[in-house]
Amino acid sequence: MLETFLDGEASSIRAETRSKHAEAAIAEFDPDIVLLDLHMPEPDGMEILRRIRSVDQHAGFLPVIVITGEDNAAARNSALILGADDFLSKPLDRQEVVLRVRNLLRTRRLYVELANTNTALKKRLGTAET
Repeated sequence: MLETFLDGEASSIRAETRSKHAEAAIAEFDPDIVLLDLHMPEPDGMEILRRIRSVDQHAGFLPVIVITGEDNAAARNSALILGADDFLSKPLDRQEVVLRVRNLLRTRRLYVELANTNTALKKRLGTAET
């Protein structure tokens, strides 16, 4: 369903339904955003989120949107504490999914542009000092 919602919004999408393969899929695909369901078999979404956030990301800011059918503050708060950037509740609304993904992708693009500018400035300053 998420692939259908986001078709036309992304240049490429990779879906992984087996939670034990999620980390490898993220490492291989190097995504700009991750949509993560909390209710999966072991490891569950909270554990995958914990692992994603514990690894030093070479890409810098990797936004994660957590998805769940639970309608309680405890699940939301736990996901946010572990580093989720946004939260979607089931049943999913196509427009809301697209808008939240767009917003976080815009933030990621700004982060990447800033990181690239900082790198260029450091190189320029390093060159100017020699």
